[in-house]
Amino acid sequence: MTIAKLKIRQLRKTYGPVVALAGADLELPEGEFLTLLGPSGSGKTTLLMMIAGLVQPDSGEVWIGGKLATYAPPHRRDIGVVFQNYALFPHLSVFENIAFPLRMRGVPEAEIRREVKRVLEIVQLPDVGERLPRALSGGQQQRIALARCIVYRPSIVLMDEPLGALDKKLRDQMKLEIKRLHEELGITVLYVTHDQEEAMVMSDRICLMNNARIEQIGTPTDLYFRPKTVFAADFLGESNLIDATLERVDGGELELRTAGGAVIRTKGESSRAFARGDAIKFMVRPEMVSVLSSGATADNVVEGRVVDAILVGGVTKYYARLADGTLICATDLTRGPLPALVRDSPIRLGWPDTAGVVLPARELAA
Repeated sequence: MTIAKLKIRQLRKTYGPVVALAGADLELPEGEFLTLLGPSGSGKTTLLMMIAGLVQPDSGEVWIGGKLATYAPPHRRDIGVVFQNYALFPHLSVFENIAFPLRMRGVPEAEIRREVKRVLEIVQLPDVGERLPRALSGGQQQRIALARCIVYRPSIVLMDEPLGALDKKLRDQMKLEIKRLHEELGITVLYVTHDQEEAMVMSDRICLMNNARIEQIGTPTDLYFRPKTVFAADFLGESNLIDATLERVDGGELELRTAGGAVIRTKGESSRAFARGDAIKFMVRPEMVSVLSSGATADNVVEGRVVDAILVGGVTKYYARLADGTLICATDLTRGPLPALVRDSPIRLGWPDTAGVVLPARELAA
C-alpha cells in the first residue's frame, strides 16, 4: 500500500475569533502537483505555512512521508519552500545562494560544486553562478530560488505565490518552466495561488478553498466541467448561472423551469440528489452556448435581447439578457469580422442537454 507523501487530518487554526482554517483534510501522493487555489482569506497560505512548520495548528495532524510532523521544526520536515519575493541573499553570489542549504547540512565541497552545477543546468542558467542576484532579471531570480530549493532534493516542494511579482509575459513563461521541472524531476509540489489560470495550466489536481474550508478537490477538468457548488462554478473560469426550479426527475434526466418560463433539459450527474420543486442553479459554460441562426435548433433554446458582442482576439463573446433579467454569455471562435447584431434586438441561444451542471441554489451549511 503506497504511503501518501503528505497527509493532513482535521487541521485547524484560529486567530482569536477569526477562523483561518477549519478542519482541513488532504492527501498528496508522491510526484503529484497539487495547487491550493482560492481568493484572499480562503485559508490556503495558512495551510501551507502549517505544513512548512512556520505556523503551529490549534489541532489536527500533519504527516510527511508516513511520519507524524505536526509539531516538528521546519528543518526536520524534509521540505523546500519557494516564496514570492525569492528570498535570495543579496550579498552572496548565485552559486553561494544555491550552495547555502547544502553547506548548512555539512555536504562536502566537491559534492556541493557538483550539485550546484547540476541544478543550474536544470533551470537552464549554467553560466550565472558568479553573478549577484541583482544582476539577474526577475524571472532568472525566481529560477535561482527554485534551484536553491531543489538542490538538496527535499521530499516536498512548497511554493507560495512564486509568480506573483512577475509581469504577465514572464509569469506565462515561468508557468511552463515550473511545469517542465515538475515533469522532468518527478518532484512532489504543493503550490499556492489565487490565479486560476496558473492552477489550470500546472496542476495534476486543484484544491479549491473558500472561507477557511476546502470547497472541492479534483483535476482541472473535474472542477471546470463538474463543479459541486455555485462557488466552484463561479470562481473557476466563466460561467452562466441560471436560477430555476426542478420540475421533473427521470433517472439521469432533469427538467427545469426558469423564472422567465423557459424549460431547460439536462442529462448526466448532478452535484447531489434533487427532488421536484427544489430551487436550483443551472450552470453552463459560455463556450458550450451557441448563437442560433434563424431556423436552427438545439436541445435547449432560450430567447433574449442582445446586450453586446465583444471581440477578444481569438474568441468573440456575445451577451444577451433573458426575459427574467438573467445575463447569458456565449463564446465562439473569431472567424472574421463580427456579424451585425443590433443592441436590444431578439436573439436565440442554444446548448446540448449534456452541457450543463445542476447545483444547489443555497450552499449547505458546513
